[in-house]
Amino acid sequence: MGRAGIDLFIEDGAYTTLSSAVVILAVLTLLFSSTAAIWSMSRAGDTQVAADSGALAGANVVSSYHTAATVVDASILSLGLAGFATIGTGLVAILIPGAEPVAGNMVDTGIEIIKTRNKFAKSASEGLQKIETALPYLIAARATQAVSAQDTDSVTYTGTALAVPRASESDFAALKGSEISIDTIKDTSDDLECAAEELRKASEDTAKAKERAWLADCGGSDKGSVGSCSCMWERAKSLTDLSGVQNPHYSSSVTWEPQVALDRAKDYYHWRLTNEKPHGSSVEMKAESAARKAFYTYASAEVDRAHITENGDRVSSYIPLLPRNSDEVRATELYTDAVWPTSVNDDKAYLHYGTTCPNYKKGTPNGFASVADYDGQDKCSKCHFGVLSLGAVAAPSTSIENGFEYHFDEFKKALEEYVKCRNKELELMRQTEDEANRAGNAFDQAIKALSGERPRIAPPGRNGVVAFAVSGAISSPDELNSSFNTAIRLGDRGAISAAVLAPDEATAQNNVLSRFFSTLKERSGGVADVLDGVMDVWGRLLVGYGDIQGSADELMDEMIKGRGGSSGALGSIASWLGDTVSASMAALGLEPCDLRLRKPVLTDSANVIKSPGSDIAGLSQAQDKLRSIPLGVTDPKALCEALEYQVERTISGTVFTLAEIPLPGGGSVPLTVDVATLVGALGGGS
Repeated sequence: MGRAGIDLFIEDGAYTTLSSAVVILAVLTLLFSSTAAIWSMSRAGDTQVAADSGALAGANVVSSYHTAATVVDASILSLGLAGFATIGTGLVAILIPGAEPVAGNMVDTGIEIIKTRNKFAKSASEGLQKIETALPYLIAARATQAVSAQDTDSVTYTGTALAVPRASESDFAALKGSEISIDTIKDTSDDLECAAEELRKASEDTAKAKERAWLADCGGSDKGSVGSCSCMWERAKSLTDLSGVQNPHYSSSVTWEPQVALDRAKDYYHWRLTNEKPHGSSVEMKAESAARKAFYTYASAEVDRAHITENGDRVSSYIPLLPRNSDEVRATELYTDAVWPTSVNDDKAYLHYGTTCPNYKKGTPNGFASVADYDGQDKCSKCHFGVLSLGAVAAPSTSIENGFEYHFDEFKKALEEYVKCRNKELELMRQTEDEANRAGNAFDQAIKALSGERPRIAPPGRNGVVAFAVSGAISSPDELNSSFNTAIRLGDRGAISAAVLAPDEATAQNNVLSRFFSTLKERSGGVADVLDGVMDVWGRLLVGYGDIQGSADELMDEMIKGRGGSSGALGSIASWLGDTVSASMAALGLEPCDLRLRKPVLTDSANVIKSPGSDIAGLSQAQDKLRSIPLGVTDPKALCEALEYQVERTISGTVFTLAEIPLPGGGSVPLTVDVATLVGALGGGS
């Protein structure tokens, strides 16, 4: 019997028709069963895909919010720094000749930027706080939308995502209470401007007086021939053989100092005294030489006592008045010194230029006397010496431009005016230094408001989001049903997923601000193309937010140097004030900012459920909550309530403006939340 059974399937070493039929039936049965199994597992996996989509969508809301909050912080901080950079540069420009017409406008512009920053900081802090209260709802709504997007003709998916934790720990007090007062800066800048203007006029008067003194000393070209100019330098060069060191030439009053003229005069009169000799052998020539020698002796002694002294607070000077005629001789020691020999001739005393006078030799020596003793009396018939002789020495050279004394007298008058102007300039310089110090202190006190604590961005969902998705019962399609297998019916299915934000390495093209500004041009109609430098100062600081301190220091240095330099009284004050405001900027010590983008990535849901602040007790509770989701519900709030998770839609309307980023050139760019569609969740920050 056993053999007969086998023979039904095998005959003559080959399979029978019956055996082939059985194999075919077995294969068909396995094929349809496997296809049904694959379909069944695929439908179960689709629910997990829906949950994953919800988790990523919910986490993307947190990512977008983080981007928007970072942009707000960057805008506020960089606006403040831009305002102070502009104010500081304006304060320095007040002290730079040629820049003063725009200096006041720069300070006013900087103040307006600070006012804009204050208004923006207050509204932005309120906007950020308001959006954070709605963030759990927005996360849930965006996830619900993403889960529902997985629907097919035969399958409906329902689900949402919960922010973990639900409570915010962000701190925006640093923004809300960070209004910067700039009233003192405005007052001190006005006072500095007035003081600088007075000092500028005084410096101009001083420079003019100095130039007149320089012209008297060496105002001619050193390349011209002798006689081509009239000044002390040219006269000394023509009348003496003083070296270039003793008789230097200066082509500009800027490099020349009054002491040069005094030193020149000292060397000139010493040379004239040393080299004085009669121009002939006659008595008249010898008498004239004696008068010149007396004059040069007196002039040398007087010029040696001359001085110009500046101790930093005041200038003092003494320049002697060399007699230019007989009347002026009578006011000097030349008139009263008893240094001239006298003799008695024919019972009458006479004054002589010296003992070589023929009449002195004929007469009886009668000692020495002054020209004052013989003023008005008869003169010696040979030398005719008297007060007129001494007065005649300087008279010609002080009344015509060909005389050294003429230019020395011009120098003396110009120097007296210079000293007067310089002392007034020094007094105003001290006043301007005081005003600059006040302005620097006001700047330093005001900018310190930027060095306070930065806002802490710790929104709901900062540890991640947990997504839940369910789908209803479904039967296998007719195409899979046959006599080889029975129809398959799957009951309600559910899946849990979770996503967290992972930082992406920041580069110049891939960071929070570059991502934001990549859409800024389109949203502002091209007005606010920061990356192309349209907004200059603010744009430089904004795109340099990652290393904000370095960007601020570099920009401040460039702006101040870009205003040009200054010399003289205002120059030293401008340099000091520039160093002061730059130091105040550098002293902020702002830390580099983290500009890495936060991208949603899937993670083990247990990691998020167990994270600090989670409202979900554990995985088992999460599974219980999953079973409580009502199928087909599309209201995020109702779904969250089913999960025992309370959320509120605190933002009314379809579009919520988180903040308006003001543009220094005018206008603003809004950071908005599209509540109606939640496409991109945070339209302005994505």
